[in-house]
Amino acid sequence: MRELGTWRLELETHNNGMPEKIFEVEIVTPEGVVLSQDAVSIVAPAVEGSLGVLADHAPLMAELTIGEIWIRDAEGEVTRLATSGGFMEVRKNTVRILADTAERAEEIDIARAEEAKRRAEERLRSRATGIDHTRAEAALERALVRLRVARGE
Repeated sequence: MRELGTWRLELETHNNGMPEKIFEVEIVTPEGVVLSQDAVSIVAPAVEGSLGVLADHAPLMAELTIGEIWIRDAEGEVTRLATSGGFMEVRKNTVRILADTAERAEEIDIARAEEAKRRAEERLRSRATGIDHTRAEAALERALVRLRVARGE
């Protein structure tokens, strides 16, 4: 089991030997398609909290926030992506995510993410006027998520 926010994501299947139902997942950013694959489950960081989807889920639209997307395929492999927000649509056994950004662990430049974390922490410590603390907090959260995904934490 792995902690995901206040929820736990069960990575093992408990399907009594029955094949798990699959559905299509597509993640698109302004740069193009980041991921297109079949999955048995997905957990995404919705504004109202973590949102889990399995096959035959009811239709929905959800706004996403900064966080991690977890996708488990039929073989039990989990793909993790860092995202900075967007929208998720669930419809007819298809999950489409239109993300501001979405990065797989192997695509994340750890040194760059550590530098972004350092800059954000510095801004938050600063007493200078004109510092946008909300923006600095969001930058810090994005950097921390990117580091967590890149390091497999």
